[in-house]
Amino acid sequence: MNEDLGYDKTSIASIFEYSKKLIGHSLNEVVDPALKSMNLQGQGKGGLGQMIEKYFFRYNPNSDPGPDFKEAGLELKATGLKKLHDGEYQIKERLVCDMIDYSEVVKEDFETSLFYLKCRIMLLIFYLYQKNVSKWNLRYIYTVIWKLPEKDLLIIKHDFEVIVDKIKHGEAHLLSEGDTEYLGACRKGQKDSKLRHQPYSNILAPGRAFSLKTAYMRTVLDFIKSQGQSAVSNVDLKKTSKGIVTSTELKAKSFEQIILDRFQPWIGKTVGEIIEHYSPGLNLKAKDIDYVSACLIASDGKLNGRGKQHIENAEEFKKSGLRFKTIPTYASGKVKESMSYENIDYQEIYDNDQWFDSTTYELFSSRFIFLVFRHPTINSGGFDYDYESLILDKVFFWTMPPKDLDVAEQYWTNIRTHVLKNEISLKYFWKLGDKKLFHVRPKGTANSYKNAAINPNGGKADKYCYWFNGEYVQNIINQKTL
Repeated sequence: MNEDLGYDKTSIASIFEYSKKLIGHSLNEVVDPALKSMNLQGQGKGGLGQMIEKYFFRYNPNSDPGPDFKEAGLELKATGLKKLHDGEYQIKERLVCDMIDYSEVVKEDFETSLFYLKCRIMLLIFYLYQKNVSKWNLRYIYTVIWKLPEKDLLIIKHDFEVIVDKIKHGEAHLLSEGDTEYLGACRKGQKDSKLRHQPYSNILAPGRAFSLKTAYMRTVLDFIKSQGQSAVSNVDLKKTSKGIVTSTELKAKSFEQIILDRFQPWIGKTVGEIIEHYSPGLNLKAKDIDYVSACLIASDGKLNGRGKQHIENAEEFKKSGLRFKTIPTYASGKVKESMSYENIDYQEIYDNDQWFDSTTYELFSSRFIFLVFRHPTINSGGFDYDYESLILDKVFFWTMPPKDLDVAEQYWTNIRTHVLKNEISLKYFWKLGDKKLFHVRPKGTANSYKNAAINPNGGKADKYCYWFNGEYVQNIINQKTL
């Protein structure tokens, strides 16, 4: 124990125990006033993590590239929560880990990389985000020791290699958070921030940082809530996995290759044949039976795509935010319809003025897996409940290219502009006929969407959702093969 500090700076357990003093308090309440007055000319400057490190732990932030608490091998990260109307906490954003130095990262292996050395074990301190509140008065909710689990590290290692490989090919300017599963290369700074040199191209690239995706951080928050305590650790937790792939598989192949390999034998087979193999007796007339069949293949028979068995409840899908979408096509290969996504959260749109922190950006920069099913004979209209005849035609992973993400930002800006003006009506939003890649409209019956959403301006509004235009989906398919 370092008597002058109140904890042992060489011990993770001691640092963790000391961190509990923050829970339910702000820095203003726990920092010695004399220390504040001596050191804080220009109050609130610097990152929140640095302020916690310097004024709460009284541990001078070092310029070393390794972990913040170098003697203990522990990295400190402060990360925000939002409080919802029902009192529940929600992750505010991805966890930014370390800036990517394009010239240096290409020389690193994962196990010797700065990211691995710093973030393998972290002290995560969660605070309640409040707009226009001083960093000194933000309140701390949870403190967590998070050791990246073995399976997560295997997936993160592959993510790291995907990012580095893109830089080695002179494509740092084309990096996207949708390239990877858990570890993203997120934008740092605004769109007009200074661009950076990359080693294998003359094209300047935006600054990016390694980050654990928002979806991954949601699972950390879920873990905290499941423990029923404000201070938790996963270091000594028995390793139980509810995933659809194993560590053994991940040591041999990437997550994506494992999934594609599972689909390969079923290309050209019908939904009926797939169901008969994995789960005979299911209702082949159900409209989602093609989706169910795809879930059965992807999970190797573990999940059927309904209720708690939904594929997006699988560990790997929850942590990555991977989008699993079936695309029905006619015998000619023409896409049957536009593709819908989740309902627009008008309150979030209203509150958040930053594109890169928006849930819309999270959706459009996600990694997608598209599953194309083709009807063998029908070329127009509906399928008359003949879903068992659908043939699995193509399966591929996809990331929205940067030029389309720019269009998506315009789409979000249009929606937000009209939500702020209380103009929540189809006549104001992008329409299918505008041919702008995306559009807004409801799904379901009028009874299900009329006045069914909360209007942040007061009262209720019609519930609308995000759509990819059918023509855009068609172009994606035409450019891809298994």
